[in-house]
Amino acid sequence: MIRRMEVRDIDRVEELENACFHDPWSKKLLAQGLECSLDRYFVLEEDGLLKGYSVLRVIADEGEIQRIAVWPEMRRQGCGKKLMDAMVNSARENKVSDLILEVRAGNLGAISLYKSYGFQKEGERKNYYTGPTEDAWLMRLREICRNYQ
Repeated sequence: MIRRMEVRDIDRVEELENACFHDPWSKKLLAQGLECSLDRYFVLEEDGLLKGYSVLRVIADEGEIQRIAVWPEMRRQGCGKKLMDAMVNSARENKVSDLILEVRAGNLGAISLYKSYGFQKEGERKNYYTGPTEDAWLMRLREICRNYQ
């Protein structure tokens, strides 16, 4: 089940951050995000287990997928798709025209997921990521409300 993230989820989401990202968000940053009116935090919880979480930021009519994380041992089970569906639906409800994101160029699983939603590569940031050093792809999904009616 996808639901909005709550304060009680912060400790587990912080653990997920540490398992998934070289530069994880802190507990303090997660708590601040929950209070930000621009951000929509979602968690995927099944059978009492928090399997993943995601963050969508909406500014005016543009949405930015800031985070999507699934426990490594729970990947390739449709968790990322469920989190993407929640963000896309939230974007539509908020009348977002375009969605943007950045992703490691070598994260082929994530890129495949994003492409399945219609995202296209529109730019690149050379050597953007560290641990390991890697380019970032900038991807965009245009006219989201029209694409997902």
